[in-house]
Amino acid sequence: MKTSLCRPFRVLSRIGRPVAALGLGVAAMAAQAQAPTPWPTKPITLVVTYAPGGGADAMARLIAPRMSEALGQNVVVENRPGAGGQLGAAAVARSAPDGYTLMLDASSFAVNPSLYSKLPYDSEKAFRAIGVIALFPNVVLVNAQFPAKTVPDLIAAAKVRKDAVMFASSGNGSAQHLAGALFESAAKVDMVHVPYKGGGPALNDVIAGQVPVFFGNLASTLQHIQSGKLRALAVTSARRSPILPDVPTLAEVGVSGAEVHEWNVVMAPAGTPEPVIAKASAALQKALDSPEVKARIATLGGDIQKGGPDAAQTFVQQQMALWARVVKARGITPD
Repeated sequence: MKTSLCRPFRVLSRIGRPVAALGLGVAAMAAQAQAPTPWPTKPITLVVTYAPGGGADAMARLIAPRMSEALGQNVVVENRPGAGGQLGAAAVARSAPDGYTLMLDASSFAVNPSLYSKLPYDSEKAFRAIGVIALFPNVVLVNAQFPAKTVPDLIAAAKVRKDAVMFASSGNGSAQHLAGALFESAAKVDMVHVPYKGGGPALNDVIAGQVPVFFGNLASTLQHIQSGKLRALAVTSARRSPILPDVPTLAEVGVSGAEVHEWNVVMAPAGTPEPVIAKASAALQKALDSPEVKARIATLGGDIQKGGPDAAQTFVQQQMALWARVVKARGITPD
């Protein structure tokens, strides 16, 4: 009797083993299906929002090979210039947030929300910062024949009358224009802004003496400073540049609140998974640790940034707030 009662249980036990094994197999397959696919498994496109040959493009082509090495996939640079970086940024904002489309933009990214009444994307919500590459200071420059030898001399000349001093830029709302506007606010002077269609023509006219003052990027003006065609009165960074150790900062000559840099940032579409952001940021930081990258940025007068995504996001937001104040205070428009 005892034996007959146990037999069904033994039979059920033998039947249950393969069923249980099958259930475990199905569960494992489901878990694998739900597990995220490791990133990256294919090439990554790094969209540069400016044309080939410019500063942003140079930074992209400098870091892309090193990021490729760190990630084990090619990082392909693709230029999408137009409208002060808006066209490329709009394309990235519309792309899938999967880490396979990244963007390298410049400091104008933080200016555009205040400069233009409508953008094809929301600057604060459409992107997630991965990292800032480097900060490049501007230089307060004057033509070699201009009487001002120091920043106080320049301020004194500008205070003679409202239209006593002119400064050139590559156009309304450009980095040079905004640096000049910030200087005007901090020094409490008014100068005449002379916009050109490009930085080259503006710089040429300053060298020729047609316009006396220029707030130029250190990298693009260094050769003219070294040749004596332009006189550097101050750098716009918090500390002196190793390239121009004898040139004071604006704060050192009594002008505070005018620190300004041109910079480049790598970003991804909003919604990109944080593990992907973290891995891309680590690859960027590894690229910035490369001796070749360090040396190149140093020759351009840049200060490499080592912060991660959160620090980069905070920096960009602070820059947007800064330029919103300047644009409003000085009544700057893109026209």
